[in-house]
Amino acid sequence: MSEQNRAAQRAVPEQLEGALATEVSLRSRLRHVAVGLAGGCGAAMIAVLWATEPNALPTRTQAVFAGLIAIGLAWAAFAGWVLSWRRPLFARDRVLSARIALAATAVTALAGVALAAVRGSTADLMATTAGGVVFTAAAMLTLVRARRRRRELLRLRDALRQDTP
Repeated sequence: MSEQNRAAQRAVPEQLEGALATEVSLRSRLRHVAVGLAGGCGAAMIAVLWATEPNALPTRTQAVFAGLIAIGLAWAAFAGWVLSWRRPLFARDRVLSARIALAATAVTALAGVALAAVRGSTADLMATTAGGVVFTAAAMLTLVRARRRRRELLRLRDALRQDTP
């Protein structure tokens, strides 16, 4: 290893080095494998359940099954995308997963509120709305934090590029 490479390696900020090491670690990759398997297996299980029904399901049930299959496939595709990259994503994966979570949460909350409005009591509607708001807010907060983390990592990366000859 040349002196320049050693000097450049030492010049990497500890915060960036630690963050990038965490991003490409075996533990992180195994976590994405688990997400992919959970999404794919969940989608497959619902698809098999739907396909093996002896009678035609109501339209609402078919729509819910299709939505759940789409959510599972989204998580499986996300995990496959992350695992296909061999270099740090600078938290791009966090932003994408937070977007998937926000979309799934918002759609689920809206469907629950609509169902409670049609079939439930006022108390059911209020409880469902409150739960939907809490979960959607949590997903939104996760997206905000993921975007902030990505900006921090990109800022550190850019600062490092400017400092190297």
